[in-house]
Amino acid sequence: MRSPYTALISAGSKPPELKAPRNACDSHMHVFDPRFPPSPHWPRRPPVATVDDYRLTQGRIGTERVVVVTPSTYGTDNRCTLDAVAQFDASARAVIVVDTTITDTELKQYSELGVCGIRVNFVSPQSWGGTSPERLEELAARLHRINLPWHVQVFMRGAQIVEMEDLLNRLPVPLVIDHLAGIPLPSGLAHPAYHVVRTLLDRGNTWVKLSGAYIESRLGAPAYADVSAIARTLVSAAPERLVWGSDWPHTIAASAPDDAELFDLLADWIQDESIINMVLVSNPETLYGF
Repeated sequence: MRSPYTALISAGSKPPELKAPRNACDSHMHVFDPRFPPSPHWPRRPPVATVDDYRLTQGRIGTERVVVVTPSTYGTDNRCTLDAVAQFDASARAVIVVDTTITDTELKQYSELGVCGIRVNFVSPQSWGGTSPERLEELAARLHRINLPWHVQVFMRGAQIVEMEDLLNRLPVPLVIDHLAGIPLPSGLAHPAYHVVRTLLDRGNTWVKLSGAYIESRLGAPAYADVSAIARTLVSAAPERLVWGSDWPHTIAASAPDDAELFDLLADWIQDESIINMVLVSNPETLYGF
């Protein structure tokens, strides 16, 4: 059943001009289901954005696979995310949020439920308070020590990436950086964060999500021209380590963007059909184990 919030979280109704290849993956979205209460730390009422709601958007843009990311709303309670993955079945994977008190056994059990990564958020309020660099390093070291083939996914601002350059370079597991690496505008490619991200990409163990174009853009929809310059440069530098995500239901956006327009950005950023297929299909297969 369609939720009353659907019209707000997914603007527009036309399909994108870009035709999604078979097994195309949306590598970053969230589910907010009222069956699961938000964490006491969360200051805002979450939207209603269920699996059924997302399937309407998924059907519209043509993707078939999905990576569900636990939002900060739920703290370290991953029940909503895991319930969503169970509903999507084999076409879904999960990236969860955990506390450092989690046991090795619990981490390994999550693998059986479709989990393949841990998100460490340096931007949004967290149930434990502010996130420290030590927390990221500890969780990455734990995954490496127990030989769990996961990655760590970070949501960071550009200045934080610069500040933690040494730490990011020495992480012993794959690193995934959210939302076009948060490179600030209007500095864009001239900002030191871009140099750090390029260095990480050249290292060969880092991935960047082509998602959340509206977060840093000052020029806005539909072209997001300022962010698009960054995206095209990343595509040129390391197409084999990029994935695309809708960031549905767009809780960071000032107003609901058009999901078809966001998907069509790929055709503007990437002129080669084989690279579009790489970003939407083969790269997610490698990163998420589809």
